Amino acid sequence: MPLLRAAVRHSGLRCLALGGAATAATGANLLLPAALGRALDLLLTDPGGARATHWVLGCTGLVLLLAVLDACETVLGATTDARTTAWLRDRLVGHVLAVGPRAVRRFGPGELVARLVGNAAQAGTAPAGVAALLASFAAPVGAMVALWLVDPWLAAVFLGGAPVLMLLLRALARDSSQCVARYQEVQGRIASGLAEAIGGFRTIAAGGTADREAARILRPLPELSRAGHQMWRVQGRAAAQAVAVAPLLQIGVLAVSGVLLVHHRLTVGELLAASRYAVLATGVGVLVGRLSGLVRARAAARRLGEVLGEPPTAYGTRRLPYGQGRLELRGVTVRRGGRTVLDGVDLVVPGGTTLAVVGRSGSGKSLLAALAGRLADPDDGDVLLDGTPLRELDRSELRRAVGYAFERPALLGDTIEDTIGFGVAAPDPDRITEAARTALADTFVRRLPRGYATPVADAPLSGGEAQRLGLARAFAHDGRLLILDDALSSLDTVTEHHISEALFRSATNSSRLIVAHRVSTAARADAVVWLDDGRVRARGSHTELWQLAGYRGVFGAGDARGLGGGS
Repeated sequence: MPLLRAAVRHSGLRCLALGGAATAATGANLLLPAALGRALDLLLTDPGGARATHWVLGCTGLVLLLAVLDACETVLGATTDARTTAWLRDRLVGHVLAVGPRAVRRFGPGELVARLVGNAAQAGTAPAGVAALLASFAAPVGAMVALWLVDPWLAAVFLGGAPVLMLLLRALARDSSQCVARYQEVQGRIASGLAEAIGGFRTIAAGGTADREAARILRPLPELSRAGHQMWRVQGRAAAQAVAVAPLLQIGVLAVSGVLLVHHRLTVGELLAASRYAVLATGVGVLVGRLSGLVRARAAARRLGEVLGEPPTAYGTRRLPYGQGRLELRGVTVRRGGRTVLDGVDLVVPGGTTLAVVGRSGSGKSLLAALAGRLADPDDGDVLLDGTPLRELDRSELRRAVGYAFERPALLGDTIEDTIGFGVAAPDPDRITEAARTALADTFVRRLPRGYATPVADAPLSGGEAQRLGLARAFAHDGRLLILDDALSSLDTVTEHHISEALFRSATNSSRLIVAHRVSTAARADAVVWLDDGRVRARGSHTELWQLAGYRGVFGAGDARGLGGGS
């Protein structure tokens, strides 16, 4: 398949070296029986002769050479596997990042990790496996030729049973492929369940449902066990059948050799050589192991190919004209799993203004926020920024123009400073500090052991502090459109108030789209759009919409009494 061919090409030189070492070892293995046979004949006919001594020394040299070649094969095989696996993982990670969030939606984070870690390692063994397999085939072929050179009758005996061995190997490859594919698919399901549980570990702990979640995650284990047992049964059956056939062929070769020895057509040394060549010619155990490894590698590569087959997100080459971040959605419709999540949404955010998006859970708020910055694409309709469709924008131009803050931000980067400046080309330290102040993060960052130079992994952060760092990163971005997807939810009321004040009184050279769950956030926005079941139910100021009972119900308020209109 294409991915395995590309992997073999990537490791071409090492595969050639490995193949050369394996072929040399096979050649030495084929020479050794003949040398031993010749040495034995000379020792029997001329025990103290110089020629016998030379042949014995030659056999010793071949044994030493085999030990050196075996060590070379081990080192080359291990390094080839490691380098190929690293190359596959690098290619897979790069492709997943190029595809974007769509890859996670299709495969799930756990499944992607399982393919990246386990399947890439299995597929990475393919180049070394191919190189070694060719040498493994050379051994029985060379042994059969050697038998022919010793005496044609010996080769004829072996050829009589060779087709049976070939059929066994073919059946092994066919049956193993199905078992391995099923085994790897179940492994992926278990990994997906584990990733979901890790993401929700606080909820699981609070609900006391750890045992139930463990049972849910491990529910596919019996199926995994069946697939594994079936895989070993297939391989065991093939090995057993080969073991049953191989001794019969070896006995046949020995029997004919004995007859030829009695008739003085073979020497004792040649009989010894023939017996060794018969073993090499029927060495199906090595081939079974090699073929099984390649079957697993091919099945793993097929799973990697499914990820690589997902087309990357395509970008255009256009640049943005001058503007203040006017965002426009025209007839936007998005479907997920056969369900329409957003249905014909028309929306305009004038440049330099703030729009709050509110709605009940599942109404499509976060999806709308993803569309606004092209973390997702609509199935129908267009999203435009300052009159330019997002699909037509250059990638770097789009990412410079749009900044994001999320409910649970991923704190990427080595240090706190790196985290705040992530995504900004050559971030200015003063700009990072100012962004942290705006997000009310500067004070707790300076209390850390090394301040802004503190490694993120060593910083004990609460949920609210992590969210403030995510906000600081968005503020440091300084694009023409800022999108906050429920990015204030983990903040206490006072902190949320101060950050909102700073956010809304900032310069009006950019627009802000805020997914809001709090009345106070919606009340400060220039306008509010109310999403209901994937459609725009109403748009206006918070004060205007507050007169609608359904809108008040979004915030859990049945009427306006005692709420001051939400201000």
